[in-house]
Amino acid sequence: MAELKVEIPDELKELESASGINWQLAVEKRLKEEFEELARLKRIVSKSKLTEEQAKELADDVNLSLAKKYKGLLKGK
Repeated sequence: MAELKVEIPDELKELESASGINWQLAVEKRLKEEFEELARLKRIVSKSKLTEEQAKELADDVNLSLAKKYKGLLKGK
């Protein structure tokens, strides 16, 4: 098994001494979730017939549409 060193930022130091938390298990579980999500995304992307440029254009269209939607919602407040 590989070993991973994690440095805790100063603002989170109080978590370092939290009792009852198995940090190795917690980090291991979170890493597993991240790797599973990456694998799922790779499976989805591997089936895509979009070119990178088409995907970028689609993402831009979605972002613009969402921006307009939320801008309208904010004006309605």
